[in-house]
Amino acid sequence: MLRNAPYAALLALAALAAGCSSSPPSSFYTLSRTEAAAAAASELSVVVGPVSIPALVDMPQMVVSTGPNQIQIDEYHRWASPLASDISRVVAENLVTMLGTPRVSQFQALNAPSDYRVAIEVQTFESVPGEAATLNAVWTVRRTKDGKSQTGRTKLREAASDKGYDALVAAHSRALARMSQDIADAVRALERSAT
Repeated sequence: MLRNAPYAALLALAALAAGCSSSPPSSFYTLSRTEAAAAAASELSVVVGPVSIPALVDMPQMVVSTGPNQIQIDEYHRWASPLASDISRVVAENLVTMLGTPRVSQFQALNAPSDYRVAIEVQTFESVPGEAATLNAVWTVRRTKDGKSQTGRTKLREAASDKGYDALVAAHSRALARMSQDIADAVRALERSAT
């Protein structure tokens, strides 16, 4: 009986490997900046962050809505980097073009000197494959020299062009571009009020 134990273990291991090999490969996604008309060159410096996101979507897996009050955590479609960091990166990249300055960076633990700081609280980041990406965020732009600030809310729904995850991520990227434009407008308004 004991002589057959190694064979039984090998058969169990082979069955396990066969089961694992049938799993679909994971796909990884990143948000992307959206092309926008370049603004006139400026020397403004902006730090983007911190960015907070709902705990519901603060995970590597994509969280998709499948019905009213129902979600699915998709193990095979994942964010390539932490979502809050990716949102911060994309907003910073968008602001480089929208404000005409290369001096836009992401929030760091060290307080880098900057003319403006942008804090973003994402309250809703909803994904519905084949339908839309929804973004609801409150943001604050603060001028560092005197603490004057402007707070706004960007709430919108961007349609997904098809049922694929690529289209859904592209819709989220477009939503972030529109929020970035709102933030850029607030920076310009604060800059005008300083003169």
